[in-house]
Amino acid sequence: MDQKFIESLMLATTEVNGCEVCSYAHTQMTLKEGFTREEISSFLPGSEVFVKEEEAIGILYAQHVADTMGNPDPETYERLEREYGAEKACIMKAAITVMMMGNISGIPLSAFLRRVKGHAYENSTLLYEISMLLVQPAFMVLALPHALLKGFFAR
Repeated sequence: MDQKFIESLMLATTEVNGCEVCSYAHTQMTLKEGFTREEISSFLPGSEVFVKEEEAIGILYAQHVADTMGNPDPETYERLEREYGAEKACIMKAAITVMMMGNISGIPLSAFLRRVKGHAYENSTLLYEISMLLVQPAFMVLALPHALLKGFFAR
């Protein structure tokens, strides 16, 4: 799959979720993938000016996944499969899922960094930010064997 398209999916996901850390990182990655600054700046606020017609359904699916907090309507995934084929849809879903997982870490990190700079989010607390940042590594240690076993038995 086109890496530029994958980056578009990830950027669309993180923009809906509002993760500043991930948005910054993926904006940098899109520059490396060949996006122009104009493409990035118009894409960030949600403009469709630079969304290719053949990528629009994928971008909308990524936004839908983020809007539904990772619980998209199953019919939307079926549409993704019809449009791109099962293998490409699976790759797209994986990229979006990775971005959603990254946002789970990035959002409290973004909130904490803003707090340190004196611009705390109104709807966040220091306890939430620190607890999320401390607990996540433990969950990752537990999630990795689960994912590996699930992948092994799926084959």
